[in-house]
Amino acid sequence: MTTAASGRPARLRVGAIGIDTPLETLRLGDDGALQPPKSFAKAGWYADGTVPGDTGPAVIAGHVDSRGGPAVFYRLRELTVGDRIDVVRGGSTVRFTVTALRWYPKAGFPTDEVYGPTPDRQLRLITCGGVFDRSLRSYRDNLVVYAVAG
Repeated sequence: MTTAASGRPARLRVGAIGIDTPLETLRLGDDGALQPPKSFAKAGWYADGTVPGDTGPAVIAGHVDSRGGPAVFYRLRELTVGDRIDVVRGGSTVRFTVTALRWYPKAGFPTDEVYGPTPDRQLRLITCGGVFDRSLRSYRDNLVVYAVAG
C-alpha cells in the first residue's frame, strides 16, 4: 500500500470474490443519480467525487447482472468484514479493508452517509440487489460495501 498514490484509478481487484476489472469513468446523470458503467463486465469510479486513496469516500459502482447473466459485482454480497480491496492508481496500489456491508432500499438511499465527508481514506462499492421489479426493470435495493484504507 502507498499513502501517496497519484493519478487516476485504473483498476479494481477484490481477490476474495475474483474481481479484477479496469475502471470506467462515471458521472451523475441529468436526474442527479450516478450513472452505471456502460459495460456489465467493468466497474466504474465516480470521477466527480473522491479519488480512491485520498481523504473522503471514493465511490466505485458496478452492475450485479444483466439479461445475459452475472455482471462484475455479482458476488459483491459475498464479501465479509476484513476482506481486502485493492485499487490501482498511478502505478501504485491503495489497499482497503472491508468494514461493513449494508442493504438500502433505493427509495431510502442514505446519500449523505455514502457520499458525505469522512476524516480518513474510505471506499464504497455499490451495486443493485434485492427484489427485481420487472415493471421498472430495476432492482429495489442497493448494496453498499464500506471499506477503509490500510
